[in-house]
Amino acid sequence: MADLVIPNGYLQNALGHLVPVAQIREQDLLRDEVVRTLAHDAKLLSEALREFKERAMRDVEDLVTVAAEKYGAKVGGDKGNLSLVSFDGKYKVQRSMAAVITFTEELQAAKALIEACIEAWSDGADNRLKTLVMRAFKPNTKGELNTKAVLGLLRLEMKGFDGEVDVEWAAAMEALRDSIQTSGTTAYVNVYERVGVSDKYRHIALDLAAVG
Repeated sequence: MADLVIPNGYLQNALGHLVPVAQIREQDLLRDEVVRTLAHDAKLLSEALREFKERAMRDVEDLVTVAAEKYGAKVGGDKGNLSLVSFDGKYKVQRSMAAVITFTEELQAAKALIEACIEAWSDGADNRLKTLVMRAFKPNTKGELNTKAVLGLLRLEMKGFDGEVDVEWAAAMEALRDSIQTSGTTAYVNVYERVGVSDKYRHIALDLAAVG
């Protein structure tokens, strides 16, 4: 379907209706101009970041290939984490490969077992611990679980009065482990600049939230 051609002197509103510019409030026109300008610039920056990431990954991989060819080695399989430093030590580039973790339907079984444990401990369990444990299963606004929080439960050792690991908790953790599924890897490129002549490096922010 072809885009609607908007005639001169009109703007299209959110419902798809054409509205004469003369009938639109000045404040609405000003807001429209600001939002459109920022959105346009944001799209350009997003595309530039995408191109930078592709080039950075390609350049790093080319460097690895050159090094491998020098020693007659063949590099294959998963790309690993690398840390590259400029000759003068001023800049550092890190390539990181992180596993993409998802959970199968067995996570629901793990959650039910954990809830049963907390219910059984209700008389003596610390309310803060209950909140910490169950918060791991609370999805964010996008309906996604906090993977780090869920995996963090595996580090908790719940022991009974006899000092042994609680049997029900152990079963819950087994179900949790069985629910973990690796669905691929995500590549990250981070660039750092050395702070003065120290051994510390400052991250060069490439995301809006981190820019001061």
